[in-house]
Amino acid sequence: MAKRKSDRGLAEPAAGNGILSRRTLFEGAIAATASSMTAAGAAAELLPVQAYMQSPGAGFATYGQPSRFEDKVLRVIPPPPAPGLLGIGTARTPLHLLDGMITPSGLHFERSHSGIPDIDPDQHRLVIHGLVRQPLMFTLDALHRYPMQSRIAFIECAGNSGALNAPQPQPLGIAALHGLLSCSEWTGVRLATLLEEAGVDPAARWLIAEGADGASMSRSIPLAKAMDDALVCLYQNGERVRPSNGYPVRLLLPGFEGNTNVKWLRRIKVVATPTMSKDETSKYTILLKDEKAWQFVFPMEVKSLITRPAPGIALTSRGFYEISGLAWSGNGSIRQVDVSADGGQSWAPAVLQEPILPKAPVRFRAPWQWNGGPAVLQSRATDSTGMVQPTRAAFAAERGLRGIYHYNAIASWRIDEKGEATNVYA
Repeated sequence: MAKRKSDRGLAEPAAGNGILSRRTLFEGAIAATASSMTAAGAAAELLPVQAYMQSPGAGFATYGQPSRFEDKVLRVIPPPPAPGLLGIGTARTPLHLLDGMITPSGLHFERSHSGIPDIDPDQHRLVIHGLVRQPLMFTLDALHRYPMQSRIAFIECAGNSGALNAPQPQPLGIAALHGLLSCSEWTGVRLATLLEEAGVDPAARWLIAEGADGASMSRSIPLAKAMDDALVCLYQNGERVRPSNGYPVRLLLPGFEGNTNVKWLRRIKVVATPTMSKDETSKYTILLKDEKAWQFVFPMEVKSLITRPAPGIALTSRGFYEISGLAWSGNGSIRQVDVSADGGQSWAPAVLQEPILPKAPVRFRAPWQWNGGPAVLQSRATDSTGMVQPTRAAFAAERGLRGIYHYNAIASWRIDEKGEATNVYA
């Protein structure tokens, strides 16, 4: 296929090692750029009549399931930390096998400290007490009578990407490295509405949120956040919250580290000072290089990740590919994402896919012409506050690499001559 003059212009590199102008995705140059992928004469061949076209298909199901051909799209579950601790650990989202910004409910990552409780919603209660005018107790039926709100928001475990603190790059896939990130549409009652009904004492500054799991997982939350955009969630992606994500009711604190979004929510105590619970003293503090630690660092900082190409998805031949990934920030919305194919020596802006929402991931896309040689793919996000995702060297210079929480430095995939991706430091 001959390139038109306009196509040749649009397909000009925007950065080194084959990154093309993002206009390529909009203005018709893809057909010219990707022409090598089209088999000559294929359009003239007759399509065969397959067996499944010659008889009726399956009937209806009461609850839809994925195609049997998608049986490898599963969460990754690392082994438990010790024998007998099956309910302690994580199940991680296969980000490289998904697209868009919403995570299917059954693939949303899970972090549990004592397994998933089997809660009868008719017996479950939520209590608000402490520094309030009148303590309140809510059944699930009572919560359903309040005005509902929905919002799309990510939840990211504070320990996501923590393996990149290791001195040497770990030979792990994208789920094992970065799969503690997911996004859903959450629906529920504003926590502020319930607190206002209880009547918050002027001396109150914090609250403690407690779950109904075997560990009674609990965290101190600033009252200001609770009165801002916190939701008491009953629904996830249009259906009731999944058991592994807090059924029958969970707390949503948009942008805050995942552990504060308490699942199986049973109790909120309004207090004057942080409670210093076991879950915020023994864990979830940011250990620094000077033997000090940051505590109560809640928002997840600006971050991005290329999900395709990535480990587990090999490039089959040289030519045009779309680099795609996710960018997010707990401090606001994503303003820009830049991509690089030469390990950060040169950068070009990616296309941001609508909708671009605060405290929600945005899907970015960039055209790339792979020449069949080695490449190091990176993405770098900037959020609406002006914060730019740091390099690994800058992150280490500020915080050191002794901790496991809030790692948000630029991640790198090395593409070799076979088209296979691996985790590297660049």
